[in-house]
Amino acid sequence: MAVATTLPVAVIGAGPVGLAAAAHLLERGLEPLILEAGPTAAAAIEQWRHIRLFSPWQYNTDAAAVRLLATNGWEAPEPTALPTGGELIDRYLTPLAALPTIASRLHTGARVVAVTRLGMDKTHSRNRDTTPFVVRVEHADGEVRDYQAAAVIDASGTWSTRNPLGTSGLPAVGETAAASRISSPLPDVLGRDRETFAGRTAVVVGAGHSAANSLINLSELAAQVPGTKIVWAIRGASAAKVYGGGDADGLAARGQLGSRLRGLVEDGTVELRTGFGIAGLTTNGGAVTLTATDGRTLEADVVVPATGFRPNLDMLRELRLELDPGVEAPRELGPLIDPEFHSCGTVEPHGAKMLAHPEQDFYIVGMKSYGRAPTFLLATGYEQVRSVAAALAGDREAADTVQLELPETGVCSSDIGTSCDVPAAATADFAAETSGGCCGAPEPVLVGFPTGLAHGRSGGN
Repeated sequence: MAVATTLPVAVIGAGPVGLAAAAHLLERGLEPLILEAGPTAAAAIEQWRHIRLFSPWQYNTDAAAVRLLATNGWEAPEPTALPTGGELIDRYLTPLAALPTIASRLHTGARVVAVTRLGMDKTHSRNRDTTPFVVRVEHADGEVRDYQAAAVIDASGTWSTRNPLGTSGLPAVGETAAASRISSPLPDVLGRDRETFAGRTAVVVGAGHSAANSLINLSELAAQVPGTKIVWAIRGASAAKVYGGGDADGLAARGQLGSRLRGLVEDGTVELRTGFGIAGLTTNGGAVTLTATDGRTLEADVVVPATGFRPNLDMLRELRLELDPGVEAPRELGPLIDPEFHSCGTVEPHGAKMLAHPEQDFYIVGMKSYGRAPTFLLATGYEQVRSVAAALAGDREAADTVQLELPETGVCSSDIGTSCDVPAAATADFAAETSGGCCGAPEPVLVGFPTGLAHGRSGGN
């Protein structure tokens, strides 16, 4: 690090990648300062704890985090089992956050609102690289405090900034006014949000796996509660990419998800509306009318916005960033992850060098590092922070060494719009693959949340 002090490395976000970053920093003898906006670690995952992941435990944990847990008597889950979001929290992330070495450095209810350099805005260059960062934080009790840091790792994710329902990247006319009729991106249809959907008409918007999850859960609710109606609206002309590879999918749970959704559309349980780009929303009493760009309309009691996410860059305004103009990822990474041309299997493994910005010792990692691209791999995030921690510790050889291979699979291509959830091969840094591999041993499940394709692109194209 250019700042020659004993200041900590600020880690923004205490999700899987943020906590992994802290574990790697500790192994390198560096001091992490972990700032989490939510009331607990992994607060974003808590919002979708009811969703089952497609990839097994062996690919959902970080090597440094596991080493830290192992020294405290942690028992690893069955490597081939498919965890839910809640199990990921309860069996891995909460125990990790509770370790004294992590807990003593973790601040929850600490929302980062700005990152800058001490006494400098982004226009100042002299001695910039050797000037400490200032991280401004709003705490849950209303206190605003500035923390100094020698480096900053932004692992804040994208959950808090979903893409709008409207086309052209903008909210549809009336979308803000209709907020009370719009659910969370992954509502717990069969649990805490049941009353919102039971016996009502729901319109699910989006053509990714999040939409598929909600549609399948809604179909189960419809079988239980008469009068529950399900409409699926996508911008594209076909839902083929959401159906995916079916039996040919390398992950059985993901393939079954698409196959089941196709069946629900074909038997009429789910009413599919294609070519439905949303131009406006109008509320009338307890209902909302969605108007397409071609004038067609849909009536709903609740809208599910499975439209994907985008990074919050506002808090980074005073830093010198170099972002890809299309996907808002680090400039060198952007062309390699552009979903118009690439799926996750064609993305080159990458670390600190590719994630670097003109702002010395500042890195965006995890889901946020992919900007608006939906093909992020959890295992990729772990490799990112391993490399970044090595770079900050001055171990350039380790930072530049590729330790994760992401080969193409038979179902990971831009043609069908799906994404690899796990690498087909992994190195010693990750748990060894069992004889069944990620494609075999687990019993197939009917819903799942991919750790590769997090939410799908807005619309259908």
